[in-house]
Amino acid sequence: MPAVPLQSLWSVTAPAGPVCGRLEEALQAQVAVIGAGYTGLSAALHLAERGREVVVLEAADIGARASGTNGGQVIPGVKHDPDTLERIFGHDAGSRLVATAAAGPDLVFELIAQHRIECDAVRTGWIQPAESDEALAELAGRVEQWRRRGAALELLSREAVQRLTGSQHYRGGLLDRRGGTLQPLSYVRGLAAAALRVGARIFTESPALELTRSAHGWSIETPRGRVRAPLVIAATNAYTGPVCDALRRTVIPVPSFQVATAPMPTALRPQILPEGQAASDTRRLLRYFRVDGSGRLVLGSRGTFAQAPGVRSVQRHYRAVHEIYPQLEGLPFEYHWGGLVAMTPDHLPHLHELAPGLLAGLGYNGRGVAMATMMGRLLARLALGVPAAELGFPVTAMRPVPLHALSGIAVRAAIQYLRLADAVERARRSP
Repeated sequence: MPAVPLQSLWSVTAPAGPVCGRLEEALQAQVAVIGAGYTGLSAALHLAERGREVVVLEAADIGARASGTNGGQVIPGVKHDPDTLERIFGHDAGSRLVATAAAGPDLVFELIAQHRIECDAVRTGWIQPAESDEALAELAGRVEQWRRRGAALELLSREAVQRLTGSQHYRGGLLDRRGGTLQPLSYVRGLAAAALRVGARIFTESPALELTRSAHGWSIETPRGRVRAPLVIAATNAYTGPVCDALRRTVIPVPSFQVATAPMPTALRPQILPEGQAASDTRRLLRYFRVDGSGRLVLGSRGTFAQAPGVRSVQRHYRAVHEIYPQLEGLPFEYHWGGLVAMTPDHLPHLHELAPGLLAGLGYNGRGVAMATMMGRLLARLALGVPAAELGFPVTAMRPVPLHALSGIAVRAAIQYLRLADAVERARRSP
């Protein structure tokens, strides 16, 4: 099957980021950060603002991986609803976690404003449209839980979802006005520029090859240099490699793939997501979609494990666009790209102290823009000496996924099963 050439819409439309060279010397720092995505750069920015000497090591270029290739949806909270989190962690700890996760979008948009990051940021909310009446009933419970906690959520009728999305496909939905959208590559490059301005040092094309501990702290070897620091933050998420192998085995990397159309015709643009919200539906293999700053419809869903997707995989995304928006039939698709999402067995992000002076945060389960930015701040606070009990987020022990080496096979099988289940559900609801 022929492969489809990959090019990210974000790489074409983002302004150039800061130029950061390779590490080619031995450095000493107070904190070393492995990974220059949202988590690592947010941590570096918050630490440097507090006067800490920070060195960031990035294996590729800034934004070359998930932080620069995701859908750019800024979604509050985590996968679990507030009542569920309070049952899992207890009322007090659970309510603090709920508040921390809910504040993720506030932090993102505050950083954008404070550091004047040009990233097409729009904060008009996030829509979760319901594929079925059963899903709509679940959304009603979600809205009620968040409204009890003072959040600005609305349950939407079928007509309201049609008006806000321009699609007649859904039965209703919810609108969470705390959410928004941004250009993800522009945002991560803006975070890097902000961190540099306050004194952090960032090195690209400088993968961490070896991490060792001594009586004086930690040493990180790169191909051409070394960093020594008493404290290290691992912020590598789905791209965690063997240098932190135990951490790597706590998450399952799952591919996500996106397509983008050509700019929509002028007559259609006011009809499709006219207020600028993003949407993520309630399918088992959810589809997330939005309109970018140039009027292109961008849609993503679970992707292929191949280096480049075949025509059949791409056609599945095309059909999804046309199922939701039949009015876009005939509009060309111009961009195709993908990346990895770090999934955890409990569907929660994890904050770990792997060893004295070695911290990590990862596992955002598809909500990384807001939660990874918040995790960076949590890691910075922990590095600055804030007691774990005061973070508002639990510091937990690592739990490697059993039979992790077989997880890729299991994920492939699960994706096929969920795709079939969605098809059966769709057929059941068809007249």
